[in-house]
Amino acid sequence: MRHYHEIGLLEEPERAANGYKQYGIKHLVRLLRIRRLVDLGVPLSDVPSLEASDERGERILRALDAELAASIERQQRIRRELAAILDNRASIDLPTGLKPLTDDLPEAQRSLLLAYSSFLTPSAMSAIQQQLSGPRSDVAAQFEALPADAPEDVRRQLAQRLAPEARKQQEDHPFLRDLEVSSRRDGATTRSVLGQALSEFYNEAQLDVLRHVHALLSQDDTAGK
Repeated sequence: MRHYHEIGLLEEPERAANGYKQYGIKHLVRLLRIRRLVDLGVPLSDVPSLEASDERGERILRALDAELAASIERQQRIRRELAAILDNRASIDLPTGLKPLTDDLPEAQRSLLLAYSSFLTPSAMSAIQQQLSGPRSDVAAQFEALPADAPEDVRRQLAQRLAPEARKQQEDHPFLRDLEVSSRRDGATTRSVLGQALSEFYNEAQLDVLRHVHALLSQDDTAGK
């Protein structure tokens, strides 16, 4: 109670002859009122305004109610995600909406999805989910298993086989041509996150294949003009 005395919320009682403070019923009632407001989440500094029943006191309560509503909504969202993890074996690290896709995805793609979720819009993430919902092709599986020391001719042959699939994906999901269009962040940040993610989650041979695929698609675009 000393703190309440120091900040002026509770009057100090008179002292008895022995030096002890003499608290009475009025002090008890006052203390119960203060603790009631504190239990509701009201900061001690706002207690006087609430007791004065002025407009500022009402604003304080409404702001507190809004904070509690936001906190409840956040907790409910967390509970929904925990339920998805527990009931549907969803991945802990990926957004809940991608849970049906995570069981058999290669680790590199799982990591890329998590990186994508940091900057892509929900609609773009939904399109990626649709793209990955089908069975993985043989050539995609070969790309994921490509060792870092794969020879140049193997890389080029794989790129030739991957290019048609990449072209089809771009036709089905045009935003894949330029992820910045569907980004929630600025272009420089998007390019930086994407570039670092690719370089960290794929080995040099796989990155070389992706460069060859990009070059083939660019040639097709130039030839088609």
